[in-house]
Amino acid sequence: MRRRTTFPQPETAAPQRPTPLRAPARVKPPHPNIGPPLDEIEVDPSWRRFRIGADEFKDYDRHVELWDGATETAFEIRKVSPSHELASHGLAGLVEQIAQVRGSPIVCFGRMSLRFPASGKRSARVLAADQSIYLNPEYAAELIGRSAMMVGEHHYPDVILEVDLTTDVRRNKLKLYEAWGFPELWVEVPDVSRLPATRERRTTIYLHDGNEFVEAPESRAFPGWTAADIHLALNEERLSEHTAVALVRVGETLGEREGTGPEDDPLLRLQREQARREVLREARRKARREAQREVRAVSANALGWRASLVRHQLAARGVVVADDFPLDLPEFASATPEVVAAAAAECMDAADFAARLKRGK
Repeated sequence: MRRRTTFPQPETAAPQRPTPLRAPARVKPPHPNIGPPLDEIEVDPSWRRFRIGADEFKDYDRHVELWDGATETAFEIRKVSPSHELASHGLAGLVEQIAQVRGSPIVCFGRMSLRFPASGKRSARVLAADQSIYLNPEYAAELIGRSAMMVGEHHYPDVILEVDLTTDVRRNKLKLYEAWGFPELWVEVPDVSRLPATRERRTTIYLHDGNEFVEAPESRAFPGWTAADIHLALNEERLSEHTAVALVRVGETLGEREGTGPEDDPLLRLQREQARREVLREARRKARREAQREVRAVSANALGWRASLVRHQLAARGVVVADDFPLDLPEFASATPEVVAAAAAECMDAADFAARLKRGK
């Protein structure tokens, strides 16, 4: 029969901390516009171009990078590489660890459609982001059950990630993200050997200043997380200590804003409670070991003192014994003081002393 794993429950419930209201993300950019016409956008040569109407596009489930409603033209990646998807999913895992330290959820939607509406609720243009991150779950909840995030209707993601493997977002989609007013865009060029030597492997952070994107050394949404550290984290085979320190630092900074911390995350709270219990158990084990050592030391001193008295008494009676006598006798430690005193007063020699101890008289 399979045993059910149980975990110790905290003796007292974690205190409930008030969560202050967060500053809302912008619903509308300062000067929203659909961006340049399609013929002014440099199309990546790795994209496949084809015609598809609005009604048919609603049910199209392939990897479309851009759809333009005015021309009913779509562009999709011909082949999606595992390296492309690894960076997107890897970022979600890193953000989850930041969320645990912060003590409140952060929502990652993964690949998500972003739509700029036209009249009649029909999308004039659609972009597909590789990863979309919401620091405020309430804003993310607006999108539950919807097919896309709509500019001017929903809150913007705090961060959009684009992974440039066979494409170059700077030549096309970057202009649209900028025109639509997304607050923060990360462009990741992974550390893969098959990329041309001219492509610099790095993470680039673009922050919207109200008019245009400005390249920045670190994130605004995740304060203290630099572009260099993000790139390192996205390309590590396993989490390094450097990255772990950065994730904790960013999570603590966000938690200070929220008034939350690791104790507000159920998993970390349980792990910390278990760690505290183990520290307490180890402290008790250490105290018992030290007490046992002290008892043994006192016992050894007492035996040594009793052995010294026996040797002096035997010497006074002319009985010659070795220097370690009677500590070398197994019965000596357990014999009562009365038996030891009687044996020392009446024995003829060391062997007789030992025999009397064995008889207990």
